Amino acid sequence: MAKEIAGYVKLQCKGGAANPSPPIGPALGSKGLNIMEFCKQFNARTQDKPGVILPVLITYYKDKSFDFVVKTPPAPILLLEAAKVKLGSAQPNLKKVGSVTWEQVRTIAETKMPDLNCFTVESAMSMVAGTARSMGLNVTGEKPF
Repeated sequence: MAKEIAGYVKLQCKGGAANPSPPIGPALGSKGLNIMEFCKQFNARTQDKPGVILPVLITYYKDKSFDFVVKTPPAPILLLEAAKVKLGSAQPNLKKVGSVTWEQVRTIAETKMPDLNCFTVESAMSMVAGTARSMGLNVTGEKPF
């Protein structure tokens, strides 16, 4: 028989660096979940991605057990890394802070494809390019599609 789902918790943690301090400890402790068990499992699954911020969706059940899914890094973080800038622009329509090429947008879109709600790489590229523009990044080069 399937376990009864009690709820979900969404977190963003650095790969291989989960510890019981905030925000992880209070978020899981308030639900009555075993914080150290989550940290051990998360660090084991993400030891190949040290320091990369990864979203996690934790499903917890009535018996206080849990499962979690590690998703791909957020598009803005990948875009900042590709553009080699620290922050996006506070006024993206007026002040541009960097640029990315369509090839970089394609690689980011292919990385994000499992977590996006689109069917083709071209539509995923459009979504990533829109995120780049809203961060104050120019998308340079010839549009490939």
